[in-house]
Amino acid sequence: MNRFGRVAVLMGGASAEREVSLMSGRGVLAALQSRGVDAHAFDPAERDLGDLKREGFARCFIALHGRFGEDGTVQGALELLGIPYTGSGVMASAIAIDKVMTKRVWMAENIPTPKYRLLHKGRFERRQVIEMPDHLGLPLIVKPAREGSSIGVSKVMGYSSMAQAVELAGQCDADILCEECIEGDEVTCPVIGEGDTARALPVIRIVAPEGNYDYQHKYFTNDTRYLVPCGLPAGEEAAIQALVLRAYRVLGCRGWGRIDVMIDSKTRLPYLLEINTSPGMTGHSLVPMSAKAAGISYEDLCVLLLQAATRDAGGVA
Repeated sequence: MNRFGRVAVLMGGASAEREVSLMSGRGVLAALQSRGVDAHAFDPAERDLGDLKREGFARCFIALHGRFGEDGTVQGALELLGIPYTGSGVMASAIAIDKVMTKRVWMAENIPTPKYRLLHKGRFERRQVIEMPDHLGLPLIVKPAREGSSIGVSKVMGYSSMAQAVELAGQCDADILCEECIEGDEVTCPVIGEGDTARALPVIRIVAPEGNYDYQHKYFTNDTRYLVPCGLPAGEEAAIQALVLRAYRVLGCRGWGRIDVMIDSKTRLPYLLEINTSPGMTGHSLVPMSAKAAGISYEDLCVLLLQAATRDAGGVA
C-alpha cells in the first residue's frame, strides 16, 4: 500500500465529540495499518497542522467529528497545504454541519425535512420559547444547529420543558433549532462515492430503548438494536435510498456520508433530519455496519475511502 504514501489519520480534535473521534480514529488507524498502509495518528488539538506538510504526509483520513473537523475548517487548511483528504470538500462540509443551512438547501430542492424554527441565543424573547409548541406541535425536538452525536438534544413533551431544552442547546451553539417531531421508524442510510457514481448502502433501522437514541445509547451501551436488513418493505427501502442519494448529491458531498431519516408512522413518508459528512467509525458505528451488510469489510471500507481522497482542486496523491 505504499502507493498512498505517508498517511495521517486525523483524530481527537477540539470538538465536543473528541472522545468519539478518538475511538473512530484508532479503529481506522488499526485497519489501515493491517492493510500495509503507512498510517500514523495525528491529533490537531495537540499538534500544528503545518506538521503534516513538514513531515511529508501525502494523504489525510479525516476521523474528526463535529467542529474543526467536519465543518470545512480542517478541509480548508488541507486545501492550503495541498494535501488530499477523505470526505467532502470545504463548501459541502460547511453546509452539512449546519442543520439549518442543510434544511434550507433540501427544502429549496423539494427534499422532505421536518418543519422548523430557529432561535438565536440572546436575541429571542421568553414568549417565543413558550409559544414554540403552538407552531411546531408537541412533542418537538430542540437541538444545537451545529453539533453532532445527539449532544445538547432534547425531546420536549410539554410547554413547561421548553425553556430548559433551549438552555441546554444554547450551551452548545448560539443557533438553536426547534424542529417538528416526526413519530415513527428511525433509520439511517450511508452513501459512498461522488456524483453519478455515488451509491447508497443498506438502510439500518434503529430501535433504541423507549425511542431515546441519545449519546449514551449511541456509543456506550448495547441496549440499542440495529436492524440490517432493516425489515422495511423493499419498495420503501429503495425509495429512501434514492431520496438519500439525491440529498447527498444536492449538497455536493463526496467520499462518504450518512443521512438520518424518520418515517412517519401514519403516512409512511420519509423526512430527512441531517447528514453526517465524517461519520463515526467506532465499534457501535453505523456506516461500517451497513457496509458489512453490503459485503464490504471494515478494513476494505477504510482503504476505499482513503483511495478516494482528493481536494476541491482535484489534487490526489
